[in-house]
Amino acid sequence: MFKSETKLKAWGNSIGVILPKEALKEEGLSINDEVEIILKKKSSPLKDAFGRLKEFKAKSTKSTEEMLKEVDEDLKSRLD
Repeated sequence: MFKSETKLKAWGNSIGVILPKEALKEEGLSINDEVEIILKKKSSPLKDAFGRLKEFKAKSTKSTEEMLKEVDEDLKSRLD
């Protein structure tokens, strides 16, 4: 199995994916072979985390300073 990251490209009225020649060779694939493709949008762990924090903040009535103070106090209590 070959894993690769790539970008979707416009190809006429469709969208295409370029497969690296090395991947095709490694898998023994050539033109007209049938393949199974599993698509998954690439995500950034940091972007995901900050996105969740935004959602949390939107649901919270506390200010950022209050939340940071609570986190600081919790961390201090765990270190003591």
